[in-house]
Amino acid sequence: MKKPLVGALLALLLAAAGAAPAVAAQPRETSAPTAKAVNFAGTVALSNCSGSVIRTPSSQPNDPALVLSNGHCLESGFPAAGEVITDQPSSRSFSLLNASGSKVATLRATKVSYATMTDTDISIYQLNTTYAKIQSSYGISALTLNDAHPTQGSAIKVVSGYWKRTYSCNVDGFVYRLKEGDWTWKDSVRYTSSCNTIGGTSGSPVIDTTTGKVVAVNNTGNEDGERCTENNPCEVDQNGNVTVRQGINYAEQTYIIVPCIGAGNKIDLSRAGCTLPKP
Repeated sequence: MKKPLVGALLALLLAAAGAAPAVAAQPRETSAPTAKAVNFAGTVALSNCSGSVIRTPSSQPNDPALVLSNGHCLESGFPAAGEVITDQPSSRSFSLLNASGSKVATLRATKVSYATMTDTDISIYQLNTTYAKIQSSYGISALTLNDAHPTQGSAIKVVSGYWKRTYSCNVDGFVYRLKEGDWTWKDSVRYTSSCNTIGGTSGSPVIDTTTGKVVAVNNTGNEDGERCTENNPCEVDQNGNVTVRQGINYAEQTYIIVPCIGAGNKIDLSRAGCTLPKP
């Protein structure tokens, strides 16, 4: 997992690593959609990770706002394999960023609505404020979760509120099973190599630059070339074949969250189409 790192070594890595250039715009004579501007507005910094204020296509302005990050970013530590957390009280704070990456507010959770590291790696916090109040107070809108599976080859940006840094690359493909230590994730997104994310980028929204919507949440990468160990996930195909890709990073798709959120932004695992693991 992309845990936060401290000290001089990380500072050197951060200074040395450069984000890939944005994908070039298509010629005017084609009908390709224009890329959306992607910035830090709506992203948040946690004490140890990144995240974002998110909404579903059906969320309402007066619904309690939600923050999305990774399950392994929980203040209580990593959930065990098979563990699912729902409606756990939390007073965690988040630094809300504006378009330029400056902190404009401190947001606070009332609970962890949902979290797991089984099949996926997500945490969803409910805040003590609404989208409408965040918009009226700070002029910042929530990021919208796309309700469809992302597309191979699409241009994406990984936006880290922790580091106030953006990584640009493409969806290289999808992994049948991504295994790391005790945890296994399904249908993970594999980035092309220019999204060289580092510790602290965990929980960053992965934004499709065509739609401007969140299609995944950044969560891990193979650091040392080891096989299926912590911080060294391996890919397992449908026949059980294992592939190790040192230096390649991954994310967990978020369209699967949308069917599980009902009226009032309540997590309802019994809703039609909801496939998130249940307690």
